[in-house]
Amino acid sequence: YKLSVAPEMDIMEYCRKEWRGNTPVAKRMRKGYEAVAQKFASIRRVRGDNYCALRATLFQALSQATQLPGWLQSEDFTMLPEKLLSKYDWIKQWQLKQKLGRKMGEISDEIKEYLILLRKKWKNISEIKGPIEKQEACDKLFKNEEEEYSLYEALKFLMLNTAIELYNDDKNGRKVPVFSWLLFARDTSSNPYQLMHNHLNPIGHSGGLEQVEMFLLAYALQYTIQVYRLYKYSTDEFITLYPNDPEEDWPVVTLITEDDRHYNIPVRMCQETML
Repeated sequence: YKLSVAPEMDIMEYCRKEWRGNTPVAKRMRKGYEAVAQKFASIRRVRGDNYCALRATLFQALSQATQLPGWLQSEDFTMLPEKLLSKYDWIKQWQLKQKLGRKMGEISDEIKEYLILLRKKWKNISEIKGPIEKQEACDKLFKNEEEEYSLYEALKFLMLNTAIELYNDDKNGRKVPVFSWLLFARDTSSNPYQLMHNHLNPIGHSGGLEQVEMFLLAYALQYTIQVYRLYKYSTDEFITLYPNDPEEDWPVVTLITEDDRHYNIPVRMCQETML
């Protein structure tokens, strides 16, 4: 088994290993890690393929889940692929994970399976009471490639659904968050079809999440994603929230990045910050 999320390691030990030199960049990174170490004791490295933002976010969400989010409980949650495909024929161009001998027309069934798996795993893990057992269940899930990658497909599809809702809200004159304008202001994603084709389909294959898509992920999951952006240390962007005006009742997950491309996860909150 390849573990997608490495075992925990002391944050400052990790930092010393990674950033030895005396360049301005190394000094800034060390300062950044020192600041993170005020709050968290350890770091877990996340496998660096193009899924790492989804992997880090989902791992953190599951490892602290105590209940199934409301949107995962709704009856019609698993009907989403059928519902969207009946309105938007272009979703047939969704790029599923590589499987041999897939026939066209199975796409909604396949995505439905991924959504059902997401609900099942989230429910099972959230019901585990002991923190050690919960962590073991998460580690086990993130060792199972078939299931793990199916969950990322589910997340990508939820991001598409959220993008379609925001796009339609804006067209119908309803208020949308600022990032939604930015999302559709790009030449490469002026509408949901282009977003799917140029940005969501490549995730995990040829590209990861851009910053504006971190907002979309946060909205799709109804989670606040708090990121320590180490290369921004000593600026007001050092700790960035997606979205930056989060809903009060959204749970928060915390990630670390050195470059806005690869994400790792801090674990074990230091005692004093928990109080």
